[in-house]
Amino acid sequence: MQDPSAGHLATQATSSFTEHLQRSRPELLPFSQTLPAGQIPLVPHATTIVALSYPGGVLMAGDRRATMGNVIASRHIEKVFPADEYSVLGIAGTAGLAIDITRLFQVELEHYEKIEGTLLSLDGKANRLGAMIRGNLPMAMQGLAVIPLFAGFDQATGVGRLFSYDVTGGRYEEFEHHSVGSGSVFARGALKKLWRPNLTEDEAVAVSVEALYDAADDDSATGGPDPVRQLWPVVYTVNRAGARRVSERELAAIAGSIVESRAVAGREA
Repeated sequence: MQDPSAGHLATQATSSFTEHLQRSRPELLPFSQTLPAGQIPLVPHATTIVALSYPGGVLMAGDRRATMGNVIASRHIEKVFPADEYSVLGIAGTAGLAIDITRLFQVELEHYEKIEGTLLSLDGKANRLGAMIRGNLPMAMQGLAVIPLFAGFDQATGVGRLFSYDVTGGRYEEFEHHSVGSGSVFARGALKKLWRPNLTEDEAVAVSVEALYDAADDDSATGGPDPVRQLWPVVYTVNRAGARRVSERELAAIAGSIVESRAVAGREA
């Protein structure tokens, strides 16, 4: 027999999966929990994400290190994810919450497409993500903040666009490039020098890897390329053809070239 609660849930369904959960099962939302008073738990944090535009698309890259205080919690964490076919999401902040919010956002976009029969606009996606970050504000006030970067290809205008957020869910469109996380101040300085109009996609990938390399050079919470463990940044490009993860072979070659050129230069700083 059909579960009598199924019909009730169906009548409450909307094109927003998050809104549906808030109505029917709010305890399943990653940001619906409250912490007891006392010391903030020591949990892994994700760090530096960079994003930049190039003619015809956008790119996002993140290092692979998560830290817990002064300890390296993970050298293998991934911080950049495809949100859907035409957008990507990068996370900085409390790693566990950020990954849960990312998964919820992916389901949110898939649910909308199934209910409405069409993709949500890029502005609509950016607004939905802002609402999720706003929902996490009580946790952020307790020290468990999540700060994402969002980028995608706008099919209506035919250009790539970047969006940053604050802990209240405020959404800000960025132009040319942006970075978040503990190493962002160093990565952003590198991007200002390396980014230029009319970069090719391959050049944009190289710029992102070098910006992360510079961040890792000055920020202990950011991990640089690791040839011993064969660990490279996670890099996604998004253009009219959709989102593509850059292969590790390409990234290994780019990282090797950066290390070699700096070794030849022999500079200390």
